[in-house]
Amino acid sequence: MEVIVFLPILFFSIVLHEFAHGLAAYRLGDDTAYLSGRLTLNPLHHIDPIGTLAVPALCWLIGMPLFGWAKPVPINPMRMPSPRRDMGKVAFAGPAVNLLLAVVCVLVMKILLVGQAFFSARALEQLFLFLQYGMFINVFLAVFNLIPIPPLDGGRIVTALLPLQAALKYDGFFGRYGMYVVLALILTGAVKYILLPPTMLVVGAFSKFLM
Repeated sequence: MEVIVFLPILFFSIVLHEFAHGLAAYRLGDDTAYLSGRLTLNPLHHIDPIGTLAVPALCWLIGMPLFGWAKPVPINPMRMPSPRRDMGKVAFAGPAVNLLLAVVCVLVMKILLVGQAFFSARALEQLFLFLQYGMFINVFLAVFNLIPIPPLDGGRIVTALLPLQAALKYDGFFGRYGMYVVLALILTGAVKYILLPPTMLVVGAFSKFLM
């Protein structure tokens, strides 16, 4: 039953994550995603066989919290005014949207608590379950994507912030081995030790706000 609730929320969240990347790039002058038909909320345009299907299934099988990613939107940084810096902004847009979605979930829960007299206990329980999943999944996605290893968003952000020569070395190494490192972290389960502490810190802060 939980998987039935989890998967639609996860899928919707990662689609919005990729849409945010494309929209940020578009506003910075790169219309590559728009011209390729990827600046859309249609989920069929964002399905990635590994990130959208295989990784969530693997996480479910090995008992990890479900997470994943959608097919990356095509971006051409050379069409932006400041390619390296602007790519950092584009990279940050995805996790920022996930955090925003988590905040929206928390605010709706707060509103429901204030107006709980207008809802049946059963309806309130179901709504809270859905919103709690939405909050946790989006915080988890944001934290996962902020891991500073390319091709994850955190790696792109680090590359944008480092001095040029350091950025070239950093991106050169992880551009070749980064995906293998990420997959190794997932397959060994080590990724949960990286993700759970900051995730629970943020979720804990949200929980205090709801009290």
